[in-house]
Amino acid sequence: MIRLRQVKVPINEIDKLKDIVAHKLKISKSDILDINIIKESIDSRHKPDIYLVYEVDVKVTNEKVIQFNNDIFISPDETHKYNPKGNIKLDKRPIIIGSGPAGLYAAYMLASYGYNPIIIERGSKIEDRLKDVDNFIKTGVLNTSSNVQFGEGGAGTFSDGKLNTMVKDKEFRGKKVFEIFVSSGAPKEIMYKAKPHIGTDLLTKVIINMRNTIESMGGTFKYNTKLTDIVIKNNHIEEVVIDNEHIKTDVLILAIGHSARDTFYMLNNYLNMEAKPFALGVRISHPQKMINKSQYGVDDSILGPASYKLTHTCKNGRGVYTFCMCPGGYVINSSSEEGMLSINGMSNHSRDSENANSALIVTVGPEDFGNNPMDGIEYQRTLERKAYELGNGSIPIQLYRDFKDNKKSTNLGSVLPLFKGSYTLSNINDILPDYITESVKEGIEAFGNKINGFNRDDAILAAIESRTSSPVRIIRNENYESNIEGIYPCGEGAGYAGGITSAAIDGIKVAEAIMNKYKI
Repeated sequence: MIRLRQVKVPINEIDKLKDIVAHKLKISKSDILDINIIKESIDSRHKPDIYLVYEVDVKVTNEKVIQFNNDIFISPDETHKYNPKGNIKLDKRPIIIGSGPAGLYAAYMLASYGYNPIIIERGSKIEDRLKDVDNFIKTGVLNTSSNVQFGEGGAGTFSDGKLNTMVKDKEFRGKKVFEIFVSSGAPKEIMYKAKPHIGTDLLTKVIINMRNTIESMGGTFKYNTKLTDIVIKNNHIEEVVIDNEHIKTDVLILAIGHSARDTFYMLNNYLNMEAKPFALGVRISHPQKMINKSQYGVDDSILGPASYKLTHTCKNGRGVYTFCMCPGGYVINSSSEEGMLSINGMSNHSRDSENANSALIVTVGPEDFGNNPMDGIEYQRTLERKAYELGNGSIPIQLYRDFKDNKKSTNLGSVLPLFKGSYTLSNINDILPDYITESVKEGIEAFGNKINGFNRDDAILAAIESRTSSPVRIIRNENYESNIEGIYPCGEGAGYAGGITSAAIDGIKVAEAIMNKYKI
């Protein structure tokens, strides 16, 4: 196969891909046997001329006639290769706490090599979790164990299902993650899209298929079951306490997610942990057509709803940036504790709502909330209580014009509030510290210079976006183990990932570290 890069195709000539490939390779179109898309990105720098830019693998009748250069070369082998090399006999089944992407992928890898993991999930299986979330959205009655944060699939299930990551991936674990997703029912396009996403509606089905595969390979799932304690002997994990049941194990993977606050407090009695920086702020909504117009030059496009990613360094030295941008999405109440409120954004695969929304967040660190491992959690809780109290349990929202003027909104503009969960007009300045509100306001004005209309008066702000990443890191060594032998902190909750793909990659890394030490 021949790898060909920088294949630019006008968006109105997508059917000409084979012609353009033949031209770049200087061969006849009839000499091309197959084309496999490796990467697809959008070049909209010179609107209204917009191009799709491809990297492709091409099977040709005769590779000897190809003239190679920096953009034309033999296709590299990009498969993830792994063979277990552990030599310590593992007699007890490994236990995984959490069935988000880190836990699921660790389980998938361990099960595929015969290690028969037990996966413990405090929330419900995805079918029941969907009902619990739907009931909360409709009634406001919160199930504190099964919600947007807790349950099979993890917090990322109720997001946009974005799969892009900044992780350097020389071992092609990321490609392995995508291959497993696709084999479990995800769209094949995630293998090559520059900004791949699955969407909540499809992701739930993918998770069920992954669960079924893991079970068929020897894994066992226990739902509505919480880790309440661990037993350590001679600095090695001896048992886990699951509610009132004791299970012996030599290997414990902690893929607990960023919101398992009670579990963090318990683990802090045993493990070396530290407070880490994270970010929080608001979520901002605009008409999707406005974003399309700015990014593509037209209101609607065959490219689908446009996205953005914006950053700004404020005069106060803080960074403000957009995060978890949801084209054609919704703002969702993602609370997990009584008397506290947090929000997130989500999209279905079609991304077909009228709004774009994005977290607009500001970096905070131990200098803001304290250096003790649990200080960041309490900082989040304090602000989430304020949000809950201000909205009386509903999501506080405000027009950007009123946010700037520090006054409660009394009416909406032309931007529709597309929310999952009740909302109420408020003054978000009453929730956030001044250094956050000042940074958000400066950031929105700066972003208005990059996306026309971003700082429009009737853009809708909602609060509080507080669960962007874990405020805690469970310290681990180069072999992925904590200070207690046999305990492996993993994924976003442990402080080693920042999204679905990076958490899944970390799950694979931890599984491989375990199989490099233990044999079955």
